[in-house]
Amino acid sequence: MVKNITAEQLADKIDADEQFTLIDTRPEDSFEAWHVRNAENVPYDPDEGLSEDQLNEVNAMVDGRPIVAICGKGLTSTPFAFDLDERGHDDVEVVTGGMEEWSKVYEVVPIETTSDDLVVRQVQRRAKGCLGYVVGSKEAGEAVVVDATRQTDQFKVAVQDAGLSITRVLDTHVHADHISGSPALADEIGVPYHLGEAASERDAEYEYEPLSDGEVIEVGDVEIEALHTPGHTSEMMNYLVDGELLLTGDTLFVDSVGRTELQFGEDDASRGAELLYDSLHETILGLPDETTILPGHLTVTSDGRYENGSPGEPLKTQLGNLREDLDFLGLDREAFIEQLTEDAPEKPPNYETVIAINTGKETVDDEGEATELELGPNNCAA
Repeated sequence: MVKNITAEQLADKIDADEQFTLIDTRPEDSFEAWHVRNAENVPYDPDEGLSEDQLNEVNAMVDGRPIVAICGKGLTSTPFAFDLDERGHDDVEVVTGGMEEWSKVYEVVPIETTSDDLVVRQVQRRAKGCLGYVVGSKEAGEAVVVDATRQTDQFKVAVQDAGLSITRVLDTHVHADHISGSPALADEIGVPYHLGEAASERDAEYEYEPLSDGEVIEVGDVEIEALHTPGHTSEMMNYLVDGELLLTGDTLFVDSVGRTELQFGEDDASRGAELLYDSLHETILGLPDETTILPGHLTVTSDGRYENGSPGEPLKTQLGNLREDLDFLGLDREAFIEQLTEDAPEKPPNYETVIAINTGKETVDDEGEATELELGPNNCAA
């Protein structure tokens, strides 16, 4: 009998180390570009059905284990599951909505702080590796949201579960790998939306209140200092929370630094690298080693693995650890620029359209189209 499960239930199965075989029925190129960890690929065409060779392949693959089928939207995995059911596999489940829904799975993770008043939640978008934040004051009952994705309800629930209410929404920068939900979230609840003041250089057309370098936002007694850290983008802001935590956006990750050619282009990537070097060495590396680094992304590979950490666990490190372990930070200026501008990784899919949407120059109203634009892991690290 064929059953349906949600993407969240698939995540629970994976995290619980349940024994099953996950079969992805998309074409090979789509599968290779991005898939769930440990999935096997059996491309399936509903018009042609399951061949004997494919059936034998599946039988060898599953070895008596239950089967979970997934595809892009559920359009091929569902008939594939029924085909298997007719061939004697009576324990088959289909992921409703497929990889589209998988791209919307979230975990909300508390971040420990030294202050009883300071509340920090890391909102992890599992498949994309996007990290957003809730930063608030328990005493004031207020919070800001930083780098919301377009599933804004995830952030509303995270804030509500923390017993807080949203007073401001901030973006660290104009994102290139996913559609920002920050302007929409601010508009939905009627609070200010902030970008760095240099966003004017990118002709951002959303209504926003600009933040200048060194400007401080207060949330009760919690202070959030905006630090202009250009490099990945010209308007990039990092947010220093109570001198203890640094929300680094795409400036500094737990395993790399931000790439620079997504805004500056291949021909001017070195200019972005120069700016990034200065931001790292003149601003960030001047902070204490104990500063907790909370990045805007983590690396999720094309085969669905977290390269550092695990879903549902805090994705963070201390600045002192990065100072010792991250090779990029030990390079001199010339070597840093050379390494950052040579052999850049593959760009995020549809990044130019995503940037146009995140500056307000284009709009996307269709949920399916928005999901298509965002499919795949982020590629914002160098």
